[in-house]
Amino acid sequence: MDKRYDHKVKEAEVLKKWEDAKAFTADPKSGKKPYTIILPPPNASGKMHVGNVLMIAIEDLLIRWKRMKGYEALWVPGTDHAGFESQTTFERELRVKGKSRFDYDRDTFYKMMMEFVLSNKGQIEEQIRSMGASVDWTRYTFTLEEKSINTVVNTFKKMVNEGLIYRSDYVVNYSFKYGTTFSDAETVMKEQTDPLYYIKYGPLTVATVRPETKLGDTALAVNPRDERYKDYVGKEIVFEDVTGLNRLKVIADEYVDSAFGTGVLKVTPAHSKDDYEIGLRHGLEIKQVIGTDGKMTSLAGKYAGMKVLDCRAQIVEDLKKLGSLEKIDESYVHTVPVDYRTEDYIEQLVIPNWFVRVEELKKMALDVVKNGDVRIFPKWQEITYTRWVENMRDWAISRQIVWGIRVPAWYNVDENPDITVTFLAEGEVVRGQVSDLLRRYDLKEISSGLQSLTAPNNANYVISKESPGDRYLPETDTFDTWFSSGQWPLITLGYPDSEDFKYFYPTDVLETGWEIITRWVSRMIMFGCYLTGKAPFRDVYLHGRVMAIDGKKMSKSLGNVINPEEYQAEFGTDALRMGMISGTANGKDFAFPRDKVLAYRNFSNKIWNMARFLIMLVNEEGLTKKDLQDFKPWNLQRGTTDLEMYEGFKKLVNNVDKSLGKYRFSDAGDFIYHFMWDELASKYIEEVKVRENREDKINGLKNLAYIFSNCLKVLHPFMPFITEAVWGELIKEGLIKGRLLAKTEWPGV
Repeated sequence: MDKRYDHKVKEAEVLKKWEDAKAFTADPKSGKKPYTIILPPPNASGKMHVGNVLMIAIEDLLIRWKRMKGYEALWVPGTDHAGFESQTTFERELRVKGKSRFDYDRDTFYKMMMEFVLSNKGQIEEQIRSMGASVDWTRYTFTLEEKSINTVVNTFKKMVNEGLIYRSDYVVNYSFKYGTTFSDAETVMKEQTDPLYYIKYGPLTVATVRPETKLGDTALAVNPRDERYKDYVGKEIVFEDVTGLNRLKVIADEYVDSAFGTGVLKVTPAHSKDDYEIGLRHGLEIKQVIGTDGKMTSLAGKYAGMKVLDCRAQIVEDLKKLGSLEKIDESYVHTVPVDYRTEDYIEQLVIPNWFVRVEELKKMALDVVKNGDVRIFPKWQEITYTRWVENMRDWAISRQIVWGIRVPAWYNVDENPDITVTFLAEGEVVRGQVSDLLRRYDLKEISSGLQSLTAPNNANYVISKESPGDRYLPETDTFDTWFSSGQWPLITLGYPDSEDFKYFYPTDVLETGWEIITRWVSRMIMFGCYLTGKAPFRDVYLHGRVMAIDGKKMSKSLGNVINPEEYQAEFGTDALRMGMISGTANGKDFAFPRDKVLAYRNFSNKIWNMARFLIMLVNEEGLTKKDLQDFKPWNLQRGTTDLEMYEGFKKLVNNVDKSLGKYRFSDAGDFIYHFMWDELASKYIEEVKVRENREDKINGLKNLAYIFSNCLKVLHPFMPFITEAVWGELIKEGLIKGRLLAKTEWPGV
């Protein structure tokens, strides 16, 4: 046995042992009780981060534990095409080359994206391997492979046929920067300070931070209980405005906050979700004055074509000249919607989109949690889930990006002459209504160069994966990645009729970060219940986010991003994994535990040295394989230290089992760490070593060998490399008999 543990050498050797033995391939015909985890697929747009490492460490701990306890344990790996994020990353690379996605037709750009993602995907797979993840690579799934696309398309067809899908103009969260809509769950509210403008509307005054949207006003609203304005309700206000004489009706609505500003609200249904709801209640016109290009539309009159902020500045100047600007509060603090990834501004616009009616689906998703069919750990996160689902609105599932699963709709150009398309013709971008464009271009030319298509809500369409005929153009919107990844457990297990699906579904636990409980967990439960009648997992464990060492959120701009590969190289994968597990507590965010990683590097060395010392003592006393392998610790004499140690070991196994059953990973890790270091290494080995009575010493050595080898079993799910390496050394020395530790039974099984 080598004098020191070299993790770089031993980890490679152990990985090869596992792979050669096909140690983690699950068998649905085994007759064992199944235990299933589906790996939340890391984004294929770059390398894994420390949050992914924590996820893998926890899930591998669970799957190895259950495998050793006799379950047919399946852990399915995969990677995510990560539509929005991957396309954004790729477009950054294009900009370096002086290019953009607008230089390519849709199909060409998609193929370029596929090459880019597939090249990154290999990095992710290698990282998963290097972490020692005991996944079943024979069942590896990519979210854009054929079976993934087919499952998503078939689900969409079913929902269309059952009336759960519709197209509608609706106020959505729209990013000018990325040219796509965002779900409510993908936006966050950011506090900032802006001027609050008090603008006269004839006899009434309105306070607003967005003067430019007044061009889309279709009413003024007051609270029905506000005595100041009761005489105005139902009447029309006529006033001189920046675009000439204007008329707006005053309505009463409970939404209006009488305490804000003057208590009068200008209602702009096309550019505010709240105003849109008011507009629906009162039958107001929807007047869109800001376009998807971030500029004012033709409905903005003389301001048409101006960028939003330029228009705001000009309107403020014009209001001053008109004498309609009463005052400005320069220090008004409020919140604005921003992209949760980059904090870029999100506009609220009305555009055609594909929607899911969620009322029926969200009831199922609520019921399975309320009746205990799905348990959420930690328990206090359950309220986050239930509040989100209870307040869920119809879900916009289409995105105006290329990279993803295309919505399988087709439009006949003869039946839909008013669809708008953008396409490349001889390197030039052409945009217009298809009826006009067909006078100058052949349909094949439009189709081959197609970049985007926008169809009005009353357009006729055919749902089909393939083109239904020569006169059709495809929908260019893609599915929101949460729509496709919401079906991940079904996709990976071969829903609806595969052997895997019948045996391994529902899965046992979903382990993921708490921040996507709304965006992902709720959608998976919805689809699982809708398509199978069962939730896709029994338990949900939500781990906390890993922050930088200083406790701040990791950011490239702050220079505090932690590269897990560096820690693997310096301290070993086991140390990184165990340090992360012991650093987390009850699903709360925590600072990266560098000190714990260092401590577990030392623990790895301690275990190696314990094994060397044990082998030396056994050889010195001339113990045989039979002596050690026939030893029964439960026959030890009462009142001896040997029996006390054995009883302490049994208690350890019980504590670890209980803690893991409650998803208290840090507690379980502490139990095994302290038993092996404090009890076994610091006390028992030293006590056995100095015994003078040979019979007592022999019994002690046998007991020590038994407890140490079984401690390796308990530690294995936490630190698989060092334990497998030491296990192999014990087999070579004859201290134990057996096979790979990864395939060995848990103590007591």
